[in-house]
Amino acid sequence: MRMNNYITDADDRLQGTYEKPMTLGEYVDAAFERPSIASHASKYLVEAIESMGTRTVFEEGETRDRYRFFDDPANDGEHAVLGNTKVLNRFVDDLRTIAAERGKSEKILWFDGPTATGKSELKRCLIDGLRAYSKTDEGRRYTVEWNVAAATDTRGLSYGDETTTAERDDDWYESPVQAHPLSTFPRSVRRELLMELNDRAEDHIPIAVDEELDPFSREAYEYLEETYRRDGIEELFSAIIDPDHLRIKNYVVDVGQGVGVLHSEDDGSPKERLVGSWMPSMLQELDSRGRKNPQAFSYDGVLSQGNGLLTIVEDAAQHADLLQKLLNVPDEGHVKLDKGIGMDIDTQLLIISNPDLDAELDKYADRNGQDPLKALKRRLDRHEFRYLTNVALEAELIRRELTDETAVWNASDESDLRERIRAPLTLEVRRGPGEITDRELAPHTVEAAATYSVVTRLEPDDLPRGYDLVDKALLYEFGHLQEGDTRTKIDEFDFTADDEGSHGIPVTYTRDIIADLLHETTDRHHPELDVGDVVMPTDVLDSMVEGLREAPVFSRSERTEYEERISTVRDHVRSEQETDVLEAVLSEHSVERETVESYVEHVYAWNDDGRVETDRGPVDPDPLLMKLFETEQLGRFDESDYTGTTPTNVVESFRREKIITALNRYAWENRDAGFQIGNVDLSEIPVIRAVLDRYDWDDVKRLYEDFNPAQWEDPPANTETARVKDRTIDVLCQRGYTPASAELTSRAVMREVRQRWD
Repeated sequence: MRMNNYITDADDRLQGTYEKPMTLGEYVDAAFERPSIASHASKYLVEAIESMGTRTVFEEGETRDRYRFFDDPANDGEHAVLGNTKVLNRFVDDLRTIAAERGKSEKILWFDGPTATGKSELKRCLIDGLRAYSKTDEGRRYTVEWNVAAATDTRGLSYGDETTTAERDDDWYESPVQAHPLSTFPRSVRRELLMELNDRAEDHIPIAVDEELDPFSREAYEYLEETYRRDGIEELFSAIIDPDHLRIKNYVVDVGQGVGVLHSEDDGSPKERLVGSWMPSMLQELDSRGRKNPQAFSYDGVLSQGNGLLTIVEDAAQHADLLQKLLNVPDEGHVKLDKGIGMDIDTQLLIISNPDLDAELDKYADRNGQDPLKALKRRLDRHEFRYLTNVALEAELIRRELTDETAVWNASDESDLRERIRAPLTLEVRRGPGEITDRELAPHTVEAAATYSVVTRLEPDDLPRGYDLVDKALLYEFGHLQEGDTRTKIDEFDFTADDEGSHGIPVTYTRDIIADLLHETTDRHHPELDVGDVVMPTDVLDSMVEGLREAPVFSRSERTEYEERISTVRDHVRSEQETDVLEAVLSEHSVERETVESYVEHVYAWNDDGRVETDRGPVDPDPLLMKLFETEQLGRFDESDYTGTTPTNVVESFRREKIITALNRYAWENRDAGFQIGNVDLSEIPVIRAVLDRYDWDDVKRLYEDFNPAQWEDPPANTETARVKDRTIDVLCQRGYTPASAELTSRAVMREVRQRWD
């Protein structure tokens, strides 16, 4: 029964994908109802990309709108292009310009960049997205099918050795290059049809169908035209497009049908790779009127397959000899099968390459005006993919490389994003025949690898004094730095580097380092916990630095530069671990949200000489409540800072500068969101929360007088240190750690703490 459900689902899926063939008249009527089905190649690409909408992202310190199409929703995110949103948006802008025939029609769009930057993912994302869009009502794609047997079967149609049979369905032959149905009309009639269609559509990009029928279809058209002219038929076009001879069928876009992909390993002559080749065995059988019959052509070249939509040349440096032969294709839209047989092409050209194409294009650059590749370089419109400079995107990419996770992160807020970055990861690893074990990447391990990778890609020259590259990475990620009570926004920095992400550690290097660590045994022991199965952040960072010396992808200067950048990342990760442990140690003393909100409301009323709304009605701000919160909860002040319950100047300054100012700023920034003081969750204001959650080891000393971090690894029974450790491990486990990773992390933190404890 379960199998029947799957079969039914498959039936429904296919039923919604394919349509019955229609007449040319029915297609024209359908186009007036849904103009998108008649779109030319570049316009169709834009429509497919726009059909999935946009979302807002924060990349490289800027808020941007990102097309969801590049998140690969059609394939559950498997081939999502992470980051590079600015480049992708410019790509769509170029497509829009080309589609509207406002310029760049002669350009070949070029995606360039180092390995492992997402270029191949872009190719797969485009194919998957276009395939999915072509299955929708708005994205239906159509071409023509011909049948000349119903006229007088003297010559027939064929792609190869097949000949016509008595069965009518076997007599139908589809255009081998996805010819546009409107190309069937004479040019003058087509021009009037498109004018009316575009007037009704009122789209910002008009539909343009300039190409004539492909040679294979032209052969059928001319045969039918000649046959019916000899028979004295006056309404020749009506006879040619009679449903017995011409029908319009929809097809699902895929590689080979609407998408042509030329791979690095594809070979053959330039003509074979571009449009196809003649089939000698067919030439003699189909030769007609003393010339080569286009029915004897294979039409398996990349332009033939991509006609009607998209042509991709992958690893373009391997096909450098073809690039010059593609020069006139975008603006002329025409290629030749042979000297006397040409074919109109409507396809968007896209080439993908690593930096080796740069070297190929520049090999004659020193000839100045005599550079034979100058015309080609002028035609290439470069879009450069770079390594990611957002820690969250890099962490997401690392997890994708190590697991089968494909869902694109769409964090709801900053705290959610931070949780995703720091999250642990458990992987199954085969140790031997039939032996599989779980290896844990402890919390902050993926974050450590991602942060170090990003730091190697950033430029230090525009950093103000007192800031390091980890600070820059955090600014790019969150748009601000929180330093104690102070929040510094990225707008206050003047970052001018324009080549960040063009070099650095690729994700493939990081993936291989972690994969090797998963299969190595660690020299860690514990009487009860499997600490040897835990990979810690320091393990990954140490291995990444050590591996630089052996990796052939890095130059000597890069190795030296990257080795020098590891220390700031170590410090950052150590600080993150310390924050986790400190919060867990003090978890019993964390402030309830209601208490925080009550304190802030009383301070706000105190500053404005106002009153606080309560269940009992308005009351005056309570000086004792504020004093107790500031001395006991915050630990910021003591009795000497008050006269009774009256605050001194230092307390008043704290309240105004750290609480009121932050609240007013928040209110101003959210004024368009209908901000009301009574509705906001005050404890969620970032700056206020940083003030109120401010704990340090002095608080631990104050609250736990008998606590001794030197005893942490093996605390004596029934001591305060033992009780604090048990509770701390429990809290860490509630927050994503396992007992083993909680033990190792807390040990590492306490080793650092005990050095400064006294």
